[in-house]
Amino acid sequence: MDWNKINEYAQIAIDKVVFYLPRIFLALLIFYIGFKVVQKLVELLKKGLERTGFSETLTPFLASTVGVILKGAVLFAIATVLGADLTGLFAILAAAAFAVGMALQGSLGNFASGILILTLKPFKVGDWIDVQDRFGRVVEIGIFSTDVLTPGNKILIIPNSMITDSVVTNFTEKGMIRLELDVTMPYEESFPKVREILFEALSEVDNILEDPKPEVGILNFDSHNVQLTVRPYVKPDNFWDVTFETHKAIKNAFNKYGVEVAYSEGVEIGKIGE
Repeated sequence: MDWNKINEYAQIAIDKVVFYLPRIFLALLIFYIGFKVVQKLVELLKKGLERTGFSETLTPFLASTVGVILKGAVLFAIATVLGADLTGLFAILAAAAFAVGMALQGSLGNFASGILILTLKPFKVGDWIDVQDRFGRVVEIGIFSTDVLTPGNKILIIPNSMITDSVVTNFTEKGMIRLELDVTMPYEESFPKVREILFEALSEVDNILEDPKPEVGILNFDSHNVQLTVRPYVKPDNFWDVTFETHKAIKNAFNKYGVEVAYSEGVEIGKIGE
């Protein structure tokens, strides 16, 4: 047995222990204190955002993200104390982040748009909005998409980037919405007379607002009729009910006062085969 070799290896082991033991102790101390501090900071951040009325959807997400970043910083500090070479790790992380970013360009765009919507609050849950001719009530605002419930009881899942890149009409912001209903009358009919008939029909419909007052006017002229527009104001929640009731009331009024409409002649009726 070579005692010299044994003594040499023992001395190397002792030197390593003497060298790394304080570092390991310091790393454990940093780990314990660092994670405690991070937890406390995340709690303070969450409470601060809640006090300022920040988005309920975005608050836990931001708090969690900050927590992950700070914990990562603590782990990097521990690795540095232990003498690890992080140059290669940083290069790998940078390359991975670039690859993920290129693969998720659309999702990242929706994510950034979601942050803008939740921060700037152009609309909130319960608002009636119109985005690219898609009309409905907002039921959920997420990080990547916004869910809109249409009057036909369909859920539209709209990517947030589409919302921030488009003109968004918020009908709830003013507390009212104007219906734009098209009506026709023949050229030989008196417009003042038909106008009074339409106002009478509107007065029989529930949930039409008195202020602002409804509007009735000539919109256009076609080959057979004078195109009229009827524009009552309603609350957003009553949009479709009032639309249907107004059409019904106008038809009844035209029938009551004998207002006729023109239509093309020469329509042929044919049988439907099996």
